[in-house]
Amino acid sequence: MIVTHDTHVIDTLDFSGATTYGDFRDDLARDGYAVVKGAIPRQKAAEYVERYHEYLESFGLGYDRNDPSTIREENLPVISERGMLGFYGVAHEDFVWDMRAEPGVIAAFETIFDTEDLIVSFDQINVTFPNRKDLKPNKRWAHQDQDPERAGLRCVQGIINLLPNGEKDGGLMVLPGAHNSSEEFHKLFKDEPQLYRWTNEVYNFTEAGLEWLKARGFEWKKVNCEPGDLIVWDSRLPHYNVSPQGNQARFASYVCYGPVSTAEHADLVRKKEAFESYLATSHWPQALQTAGHLKCLRPDGTECPYARNEPRQPPQLSERAYKLTGIPYLQARA
Repeated sequence: MIVTHDTHVIDTLDFSGATTYGDFRDDLARDGYAVVKGAIPRQKAAEYVERYHEYLESFGLGYDRNDPSTIREENLPVISERGMLGFYGVAHEDFVWDMRAEPGVIAAFETIFDTEDLIVSFDQINVTFPNRKDLKPNKRWAHQDQDPERAGLRCVQGIINLLPNGEKDGGLMVLPGAHNSSEEFHKLFKDEPQLYRWTNEVYNFTEAGLEWLKARGFEWKKVNCEPGDLIVWDSRLPHYNVSPQGNQARFASYVCYGPVSTAEHADLVRKKEAFESYLATSHWPQALQTAGHLKCLRPDGTECPYARNEPRQPPQLSERAYKLTGIPYLQARA
């Protein structure tokens, strides 16, 4: 389901440069992204890596974490060339919810939005192995995840990183500072024929648009981080991901929190239905887009025989994590 309605401008960050926060918000306001160091302790990040491996092995397709020769399409669940793993009810697996409920991750978004009353997206995870010869190339797909007709800060996205992620290890590419030129850019390019958009809350940059940004001095940068770090970025920021060029895999989880005050009653109803049906959503915590129970297709076009609509291990949520579903706020508004 795709829902189109206005989204709230969030005024908890000063983009003028006049305010110094003394923390990661200075980077987020200036560059459009920031790395929150140690949002999850390194030992905990290592435990999540083991849970990723256990999850992949649980399909019984032949993947063995200790045997690199098993990193093949036929031994793994359906994973895109960009590393996206979103089928099989994974958005509601216990280990995915445990990451969303990590105190250091939640605290970062509480700091950004100056409130403890948050809701979270039901997003997918990223599993990218290096040296894959059995996948089509991961081509550049520069985009922003916010309606180009809606200016201002409306969403902050996040990635929980679990493995060492250096220059050659794949991951997030960004154009630092370009978020602050977003309104000017979209006024100039408003009549440009748009590339395919599955929702209004995405904009795909054309080569002409990227050349304009380049001429303004914006240069692509690979975001490097350590296990347990959290990357946050303004949804107006142009970005895409790249595959590993070395020998290090990439395990990550997409997380996006927002103030519950930005969700309408209908959003919370839809969010409750998505949670109870184990549906994934896009990055918008207001559940503007829900995935439904889509067919899980292997690259040859056949339906995966291991497809399922429920997680293997449903989550057991703490009181704090349950609030992130939005359900308690919906009940309070009744």
